Amino acid sequence: MNDPFLPIEYLGIVAFAISGAIVAVRKGMDLFGVNVLGLTTAVGGGCLRDIVLGIYPPQMFRDPTFALIAIATSTLFFGVLYFYRRQPSEAAVARYKQVLLYCDAVGLGVFTAIGVDTALRAYPGGNVFLMLFVALLTGTGGGILRDVLASETPAVLVKHIYAVASLIGACVYLLTRDIMSIQLATVVSAAVTVLLRGLASHFRWNFPRIRPR
Repeated sequence: MNDPFLPIEYLGIVAFAISGAIVAVRKGMDLFGVNVLGLTTAVGGGCLRDIVLGIYPPQMFRDPTFALIAIATSTLFFGVLYFYRRQPSEAAVARYKQVLLYCDAVGLGVFTAIGVDTALRAYPGGNVFLMLFVALLTGTGGGILRDVLASETPAVLVKHIYAVASLIGACVYLLTRDIMSIQLATVVSAAVTVLLRGLASHFRWNFPRIRPR
């Protein structure tokens, strides 16, 4: 593993595991289901990234640390809610939605930056399309798998500026990695992605769509 990125990757794993666990709890899944969705959300994007880049076996199988962190996080989250045993108030539900939003945004930002960096290291001469595609896949792949397993329309297709935030974050990384340290470029890229997701959610930014009758 790349030591300078470990703290950032751990943050992304925890954030995405919580977002997956939240969706599983909302769907009424048991502890196993919560762990499956937490694990899938946390490491699914990285697994898809490695397959596209021809990295075999994917990182999650060569070093299960991330998978174990995701499972532990999901289990802890489930345990807290299971033993709390109170009917949530409207304020609690609102906070619940905010936690999901920002955990998802942090995971998206972190893994977008990690994805484009992994692509650059695997294919130093790769074109921009490859870098952006891998960044988007890494950032959104786990969430897509989570939503499919939960029988929901993937957020990347309907949420406020979701994929675009990831692509802009990846572009920021490509533009800044030569003028600052790679670690700082990663933090800046992730921060831009999170900020865009937060603003898009707050102001309801969306692309035009046709509403079904």
